[in-house]
Amino acid sequence: MKLAIVNGLVCDPVAETLTPGGVWIAEGKIVATGSPPPDFTPQRELDARGGVIAPGLIDLSVCLREPGFEAKGTIASETRAAAAGGVTTVCALPETQPVADTPAVIELIRERAEHAARARVVPVGALTCGLGGERLSEMHALGEAGCRAVGNAGRPLANPLVWRRALEYAATYGLTVFVRPQDPWLAAGGCAHEGEVATRLGLPGIPASAETVAVAQILALVADSGARVHFSCLSTARAAAMIGAAATDGLPVSCDVAAHQLHLTEQALEGFDASVHLAPPLRTLADRDGLRRALAEGTVTAVCSDHRPHEEDAKLDVFAATEPGAAGLETLLPLVLALVDEGVLTLPRALARLTMGPAGVLGLEGGRLQPGAPADVIVIDTEARWPIDADHWYSRGRNTPFWGQTLKGKVRYTLVDGRIVHPG
Repeated sequence: MKLAIVNGLVCDPVAETLTPGGVWIAEGKIVATGSPPPDFTPQRELDARGGVIAPGLIDLSVCLREPGFEAKGTIASETRAAAAGGVTTVCALPETQPVADTPAVIELIRERAEHAARARVVPVGALTCGLGGERLSEMHALGEAGCRAVGNAGRPLANPLVWRRALEYAATYGLTVFVRPQDPWLAAGGCAHEGEVATRLGLPGIPASAETVAVAQILALVADSGARVHFSCLSTARAAAMIGAAATDGLPVSCDVAAHQLHLTEQALEGFDASVHLAPPLRTLADRDGLRRALAEGTVTAVCSDHRPHEEDAKLDVFAATEPGAAGLETLLPLVLALVDEGVLTLPRALARLTMGPAGVLGLEGGRLQPGAPADVIVIDTEARWPIDADHWYSRGRNTPFWGQTLKGKVRYTLVDGRIVHPG
């Protein structure tokens, strides 16, 4: 199909510009931006008047819950939520049942994603068999099955020697290793940031050093192995600074932060709201502001949702006994756009952290609007306000700290390979 998106502001996340114009699409590819190509007659035209035309968002941290945890979400339900949130590519984490540690499970995920046909799904394979932390997975086979990255989903490895061998093995096959940095012994038993608020509420704490110690250990091993490592979902300003310094020194490392960490702090724990039981935990105001600076300066190159949908029962217990995590695919864009209103980022730079930045981590084709690229495109109404409620929510998990609030910035259209997947 030939399709034209016209009358919008076209975002170029590379040049960080917004230019009046449109995007022209044929056979699933972008054929022109700005001005229409000669002799192009679209079969359908989308009016983006008052909106921004941008690349589809790429989310590096998503639990689709299928196979194994369909009570929390399915590939169909969560990729539907992704489309509504403007996310055209999701990196599916290996925390499934069975664990995504074999080509058979990876193929199952890919087949169901293709059947749902709402978003691209890039599986992240398990670093160790069963995420058990001891025996390395068959990374070569996982790569052949379509994985661009492997990770252990925050589960600990037996010891630093296993980590070193895992990084060396991944480097052999050109796979990026996703690391959620948290020392398991320092964090053991904790459910909140170790600080004044947790102490007053009587919640067991996780010190900031649980993250920085883990980062330091992996950086030392990266220097030995040369493996590409992406640190996921940072919560401390100190960890971001350490990774930034390592990258400046030439190590092949990058990092992201979950959108909720850029807004919420440990103060949100007041009232024991289980929706803010998160992993890693919400930290201090100084950490939040430090992560914002790292994002603006480019040390943090991507923002993810760390989407973790839960069934209602998972959050119905005393705070420490509830399951951690928030559903975030549909709030990812408005939370990042809020940083534009607060003067942290320009609009093009904010969109770059959701598109070009994450694409660069895995060498994906998407993340920019240019002729010849896949037509993964969104149209955003940046001024639209919408309530986070059952009438406007697609994920099976409603466990978000922002439930009942009104956020600004809504996706009008989402296209994958030139097909309109939202609305519809």
